[in-house]
Amino acid sequence: MSTKPAAKIVAKPKTAPAKRKADAAVATSESINDQISAFLASGGEIQSIPNGTSGQTYGKPASKAPAKT
Repeated sequence: MSTKPAAKIVAKPKTAPAKRKADAAVATSESINDQISAFLASGGEIQSIPNGTSGQTYGKPASKAPAKT
């Protein structure tokens, strides 16, 4: 009779490697507030857009004009 070599069993990790946690939301909020302040200080203006208003346009796309030769 022939004997087969024993199969080597390799254990796979049950969990994925740990991922780096994101920075606290406070840092992001502070950064956004700083950017808003800089924008307003440089003469920028904030527009208020009513709820439900979308920049999405519906309908057929505009046709391309033929290339001039």
